[in-house]
Amino acid sequence: MAVDFRVLGGVEARVDGHRLDLGPARQQRVLAVLLLEAGHVVTADELVDRVWGEHAPQRARPTLYSYLSRLRHALRTAGQDARIARRSGGYVLTVAATAADLHRFRALSARARTTAHAGDETAAARLFEEALAAWQGELCPGMDTPWFNSRRAAAQVERLAAVLDWSDLQLRRGFHTELVTVLASLAEDNPLDERLAGQLMLALYRGGRPADALNHYQELRRRLVEELGIDPAPPLRSLHQQILISDPRLAPPARDTTPDTARDPVHTATTHPRQLPAPPPLLAGRDSELVCLDKLLAPRGEPHGGTVLIAAICGTGGVGKTSLALRWAHGWQERFPDGQLFADLQGFTPSGEPADPYTVMRGFLEALGADSGSLPATPQSQAALYRSLTAGRRLLVVLDNARDTDQVVPLLPGSPTCTVLITSRHRLPGLAASHGAVQLTLETLDPAEARDLLVRRLGSDRIAAEPEAATELLRHCAGLPIAISVLAARLTTDPMLTLAALAVELREAATPLDALETGEANGDIRIVFASSYLALDTDSARVFRQISQAPGADIGLPAAASLTGLPLPRLRTRLHRLQAHHLVQERVPGRFTCHDLLRAYALELAETIAPAGEAEAALTRVLDHYAHTAYAADRLLLPHRDPLAPASPADGTRLEEFADAGRAMAWFASEHTVLTAAVNHAVRAGHDAQAWRMAWAITTFLARRAWWAAVTAVHSTALAAAVRLGDPAAQAESRRALAWACTEAGRFAEAHQELAHALALAETNGDLLSTAHTHLALGWLYEREGDHAAALRHDRSAVEHFTSAGNLPGRARALNAVAWDHTQLGDHEASVRRCQEALVIQQELGDERGRAGTWDTLGYAYHGLGAHAKAIDCYQHSLDLNRVLGHRYNEAETLVHLSQAYCATDAVERARDALHEALGIYLDIHALSPEVNQVRALLRDLDGPPDPDG
Repeated sequence: MAVDFRVLGGVEARVDGHRLDLGPARQQRVLAVLLLEAGHVVTADELVDRVWGEHAPQRARPTLYSYLSRLRHALRTAGQDARIARRSGGYVLTVAATAADLHRFRALSARARTTAHAGDETAAARLFEEALAAWQGELCPGMDTPWFNSRRAAAQVERLAAVLDWSDLQLRRGFHTELVTVLASLAEDNPLDERLAGQLMLALYRGGRPADALNHYQELRRRLVEELGIDPAPPLRSLHQQILISDPRLAPPARDTTPDTARDPVHTATTHPRQLPAPPPLLAGRDSELVCLDKLLAPRGEPHGGTVLIAAICGTGGVGKTSLALRWAHGWQERFPDGQLFADLQGFTPSGEPADPYTVMRGFLEALGADSGSLPATPQSQAALYRSLTAGRRLLVVLDNARDTDQVVPLLPGSPTCTVLITSRHRLPGLAASHGAVQLTLETLDPAEARDLLVRRLGSDRIAAEPEAATELLRHCAGLPIAISVLAARLTTDPMLTLAALAVELREAATPLDALETGEANGDIRIVFASSYLALDTDSARVFRQISQAPGADIGLPAAASLTGLPLPRLRTRLHRLQAHHLVQERVPGRFTCHDLLRAYALELAETIAPAGEAEAALTRVLDHYAHTAYAADRLLLPHRDPLAPASPADGTRLEEFADAGRAMAWFASEHTVLTAAVNHAVRAGHDAQAWRMAWAITTFLARRAWWAAVTAVHSTALAAAVRLGDPAAQAESRRALAWACTEAGRFAEAHQELAHALALAETNGDLLSTAHTHLALGWLYEREGDHAAALRHDRSAVEHFTSAGNLPGRARALNAVAWDHTQLGDHEASVRRCQEALVIQQELGDERGRAGTWDTLGYAYHGLGAHAKAIDCYQHSLDLNRVLGHRYNEAETLVHLSQAYCATDAVERARDALHEALGIYLDIHALSPEVNQVRALLRDLDGPPDPDG
C-alpha cells in the first residue's frame, strides 16, 4: 500500500493515489504537527500551542481530541503504514521515514552531499535534483502560528542550502549558463546572501555577462553597507577583483556531457514569453498532420546529438500552414513552460521586404527579459546573447512565413532543450542539410476534408439543404482553407444569401476575373476573394484596397486613419466589417494585417479597378504620416538638433502627437520596424523625399539604442534616395550618419571615407552648416583615433563655420570639443575658457545634453590645473545630467574622470566605486576594448592583483 503525505505547498494525504479528506483547517494543522514530528511523541499541551498559538479557546483540549479521533478515522485505509498512536504523555504518528515530502527532501539531500564528498558529482547532482523536485511550495502555507512560522523559516533555509550545494556542483560541471535564471530569482528573495551572490556572479561571468556580475556585486555591497553597516566578506571581494581583471582562473570548466543533468529543478520564476497568436477556431482535415508533427517533434530521452529539434511545414499560400502550426503549438504549451516565441517573418508579403532576422531577434531578446536599452550593438553579439538567454530553457520558437534558410538560421536557439517550428511556402533543403530540420509538406484539403470545414463553418443543416451548391462552391475553393474561410464568412454575414445564389455569382464572375493572374493560386481562388470583396459597401471596399498600401507587416489605427483618410470612428467600423468577412485580422489590439494572398489580391484591385490616383494618394498619406510623426517625435528627443525644412503633409493625413520625450521614445519602440520597412517601401514606390526624412527622423532613436547596424541600413537606403533627389545637404547628412555608425563600431577607415565625401559635398555647395557638422564629426573621429592635434584643427573649423552660420547650439558643441582638445594637449587654462563660453550659450538655450558634455570637459580641465574640488563638482553636474538623459557612454566616461579626481584627493574608496560603476556600464553597452581595458588597468593600479586565498 502506497502512503504519501505532503506538507510542502499544502497539507495532503494519499493512499494508493486516492486523496483523503483531512477535514477543516485546524484539524489539518494537527496532522501537520504530527507529520513534522513523525516518530516523536508530541504532548497535548504542545499540540494546542502549535495549532492555536496565542489564541487557544477555553475548550481547546476537547476540540483537539475530536480532531485526533477524526484523523485516525481518515487514516484507517492506510492500516499500519500510517497510524496515530497514544503514547505516555502524548501522541505519535508512525509512518515510513520517507512517506512525507519534506522527509524525502532531507533524506535525498543528505545522500547527495555524501555522494558529492565521495567524488561522484554527476550522481550527486541528480540526487539534489530529485530532492528539490519534491519541494512543491512553502511549508504548511496559511498556518500562521509562531511554531509553524519558525519551522517554515527553518525549512526555507534548508532548501536554500540544498540549492546552493547543487549550484556549486553545477558550476564545477560547466552548467553556468543554465544556472543564471535560477540564481537570479533566488537572489531577489535573498539579497544579502553572499554565497548565493558569489555563485550568481560567477555564473554571469562565465556566461559572457561580466557587466551584470559587477552590477550585482555593487548592488549587494550597497545593501550590506546601508542595512548592516558592513562590507562584503573577503571571498566575495576576491571574486569581484578576479572578474574585474578577467582572471583566467575563472574560466569555465569543461562541460559534463552526461545526459539529463542540466535541468532546472528549482522551478524559479523568470521571464516566460507567451507570444503565440490565438489558435484557429476551426481546423478540419489535419488530424494526420498533427500526429505527424507529434512524432517529428516528440521529446527524446536524450538530446539528439545536442541539436535543436526543428520542423518545417511547407506548402502553397493559403493552405493552412500557420493554422496547423498554431494549433499544434497551443496543444503542447505545457511542454514549453519557459515560454513560446512567435514571429511573422513576412517572407512573401506582396508589398514589402522579408523581415530582417536581427530585427526579429531584438524583439525576442526583449521578450526574454533583456533590457532593450542595453542590447549589444552588433548582430553577432545579439545572436550570442539570444543563444545565452535560450540555453537550457524549454522554449518553443515559431517562425511563420519564412522566406529561406538564411532568414531562419540566425533565429535558431543553440540549446537542445528548445524546439523550433517553421512555416514556409518554399522547401528549405539548406536547413535540413545544415541543421537536421525535418519537413512536413502540407497539401490542399481533399473533397471530404474541405466539405467538413465548410460544414463546421456553416452548420450541417445549411449544407444538407443545398448539397449541389455546396459542392460547386468548394470546387471554386480548390481545397484551400483560406478560400473556404473567406467564402463561409460571406455566407454567415449575409443570412439571406443562399449557397446557390453565391455559386451563381462565382460562375458568372469567372470570366472577367480570370485575367487577374498572380501565380500564387489559380483563378478560382481569386473569384472566391472577389465574392467577399464585391459584397462590401463602397467605403469598406476602398479600405480593403488601401490596406494593401501599408508599408509594414501590420498597421496601427492612427496610421490607418491617414492611409484611408477616414476619421477613427468610421475607420473602426470599416475594419470590423472587413474582419467579419475574414479579409483583415487584428492579431494585436489596435494593429491590423491581412493574409499575403489577400494583400496580393488587394494590390491587384488597387492597380486595376480602383479609381485613378486612389492607391498613390493612400500611399502618400501613410508615408507622410510616418515621416511627420517621426519628425515630431525626434524633436522631443533632441530639441536642439538642426530642424529640417518645413514640409506639409498631404490632405487627409492625421498625425500623432506626444506629450513628452518618454511617449515619443515609446512610439519609436513600437513602430521602428514599420518605419525601417517604410523607408525601403518609399524608395521602391519612388517617394525618395519621404524615405530620406523618415531615415533622418529615426536616427536619434536607433543611436540611443546603439543599433548601429540599423543606422547603417536605413542611411544606405537614404543616401541613394538623396542622390536621386540631387540634394547635397541630405547626402552629406546621411554620410555623416554612416560615419557615426562606423566610428562607434571601430571601423575608422570607412568613417574617414564617408566624411571625406560629406565634406566635399558641403564645401562644393557652400553649405556652412553642413561643413560645420562634418568638421565636428571629423574631430570626434580623430579623437577616437587618438590624434588630438588633428581633432583640434577640425573642431576649430567647426566653431568658425557654426559661428558664421549663426547656429548657437552647434557653436556651443564645437566650443566644448575644442576645450576637450586643449585639455588633451595640456592647455588646461584655454580649455576652461572655452568651456565657460559654451556653458553660457547652453544655459541660455536650455541645452541639457550640451551642458552634460561641457561640465565633464570643464572638470577634466580643472583636474589638469590641480583644482580637484572644482573638478569633482563639475563631474557631478555632468553625471546628474547624463543620468537624466540616459546617455550611458557619457556617464561611464565621466565616472572614469571622476575617479581620477578622487584619487588626487586620496579618496581611494570613492575612486574605486566610480571605476567599478564605469566598468559595469562599459561592459553593459559593449563598449570597445580600449575603454574597458583602460578602466581595468586603473583598477589594477588601485588594488593590485587579487589575493586568491581571500
